[in-house]
Amino acid sequence: MNDKELIQKVIEGDETALNDLIDRYSELVLNTCYGFVRHHEDAEDIAQEVFVQFYSSIHKFRGEAKLSTWLYRIAMNSSIDFLRHQKGRKKREVADYRDELESIATPSPEEKLLEKERKTVIQKAVDSLPDKQRKAFVLSKYQELSNKEVAKIMKRSISSVESLLHRAKLKLQEKLMDYLDKNI
Repeated sequence: MNDKELIQKVIEGDETALNDLIDRYSELVLNTCYGFVRHHEDAEDIAQEVFVQFYSSIHKFRGEAKLSTWLYRIAMNSSIDFLRHQKGRKKREVADYRDELESIATPSPEEKLLEKERKTVIQKAVDSLPDKQRKAFVLSKYQELSNKEVAKIMKRSISSVESLLHRAKLKLQEKLMDYLDKNI
C-alpha cells in the first residue's frame, strides 16, 4: 500500500497500518534526530515522541507534501526543542558511529584519541553555526538530503538553502582553520 492508503487506514483505526508506516519511516526519523542531538539514546527517545506526535496529528496531514517531508519536519523540530532544553547541561561527547569504519588493524590508543578529538572539534564547529545554517548543514550533510528536500523541510527557497549551506561551509572552514593554526 502507498502512504496515502496507509494514512487513511490509520485514521480509520487500523493499528497494522500504523505499524507499517512506523516501520517504513523509523530509520529516517531516527537518523534525522541523531543528526541533530548526536546521542543515540536521546535520538531514540525523540523518535518515539515524533511518532506519538505523528499519530496524534495524522488527521491534519493534507498530503500537500510527501509524508517523509512532514516526518522530517516533526523530527527536526522535536530535536531542536530537545536541544533547547539541554542547553546549560554538560554536553555529551559521542563518537559518530556512522563515520567509523571497521578495519582489520586495530587503531592505536593515540589514533583513537586523535580521531575522537577531530570529531569533537568538528561537532563543536557545527554546533556553533547560526541556527538556520546548522539546520541546513545537518539535513544536507548528515542526512544527505538534496537542496530541494532541505528547502521543503525548512520552508525556504532552494537558493536560500544554497546560500545557507555556502555560509555554513565558510564559517566551518574558518573555525577549523583557526583550530589547525593553534594546534599545529
